[in-house]
Amino acid sequence: MKRIKAACLEQTIQFQLKDGISAELAKQQVLQEYESYKAQMDCHKIQYKVIEEAEQPDGSLIVKIKKQNNTQPVGNYLD
Repeated sequence: MKRIKAACLEQTIQFQLKDGISAELAKQQVLQEYESYKAQMDCHKIQYKVIEEAEQPDGSLIVKIKKQNNTQPVGNYLD
């Protein structure tokens, strides 16, 4: 019989600008969407660690993140 001792997802997420609005407003919305995403994980008690955040020349944001998979323990993945 096997049991999962620890599990973790590593994701690269791009938060893209919305079309049809000013560049400055679009950048603000990208940051709000990113903060909302992190707040949602906090609310659901999902453990995560942001590895890298990179703003792109077009204003979009690329985030590399490690996060808990379902309710599996994360072990030392987030250390």
